[in-house]
Amino acid sequence: MKRSRSRSRSRERAASELFAALYPRLAGWCRRLVDDDETAHEIASEAFTRLWARWTTVSEPQGFLFVTAANLVRDHWRKLERERRAVRRVTVEVAVAPPAEQADPSVRMLVQSLPDRLRVPILLHYYADMPIREVSVLTGRKEGTVKADLHAARELLRVHLRRSLDHTG
Repeated sequence: MKRSRSRSRSRERAASELFAALYPRLAGWCRRLVDDDETAHEIASEAFTRLWARWTTVSEPQGFLFVTAANLVRDHWRKLERERRAVRRVTVEVAVAPPAEQADPSVRMLVQSLPDRLRVPILLHYYADMPIREVSVLTGRKEGTVKADLHAARELLRVHLRRSLDHTG
């Protein structure tokens, strides 16, 4: 029992030393990749969290941390690109092109204001790039219902976008 406690303390000390030595470097590296302090710290923290979950089985912690962080950065970039595509797609489908001098109304805020039954299909279909069939399976709704919900959500977004543009212009 005593040997087990000693080994556990030794592992904790090693983990603490590794964190102190590598976290600033890892977070700085992530910062250069994502160009945002908060996101960089989230990614670095998540990489360490994943390392701790596998602490006894990882033979090269530093390599594990940087590979994990690289994968998380890639996921972050993919998410940003999906969001950009979704905003473009929703904006095109809403068929509202605000004048260049006006601030673009926040489509994300408008999507967040939708009721759950309309917001979830929009997020899955446009933001996660899932086909209607997959949205149908994930939400437990028929494909026709998903299509109707997407149409209703686009109509609501169109109305909200027009209204926000009328108030800004």
